[in-house]
Amino acid sequence: MSRIVAIDYGRKRTGIAVSDTLQLIANGLTTVPTHELLNFIGGYVAKEPVERIIIGLPKQMNNEASENMKNIEPFVRSLKKRFPELPVEYVDERFTSVLAHRTMLEAGLKKKDRQNKALVDEISATIILQTYLESKRF
Repeated sequence: MSRIVAIDYGRKRTGIAVSDTLQLIANGLTTVPTHELLNFIGGYVAKEPVERIIIGLPKQMNNEASENMKNIEPFVRSLKKRFPELPVEYVDERFTSVLAHRTMLEAGLKKKDRQNKALVDEISATIILQTYLESKRF
């Protein structure tokens, strides 16, 4: 089977997670500067079989799109243009940063490590992907 890639898109940096080949478990991959994201994905897709890409959908509590959506939509258009064979799906990303911080606390990370925004983004992407994987099991 192929992997699934998840993206927690940010203006400055983007967290990336990937599934195992059985599509059961999400693993954090890395965080890349957002301006390098398309090239990074291109390199990853060239090395690994990828079935689809999941993008965190930023919503507010009232279910409206958040401010970051205006940045995500042009990126998704570029992504679909460059990789037309890869389906792109959105997954609600509300509370992923909160869950990422909680995960870091529960894992016993030191305060300095918990302040690493790149790690928060990577963990957030992992949570987005795990949410997607679990939704497909039922």
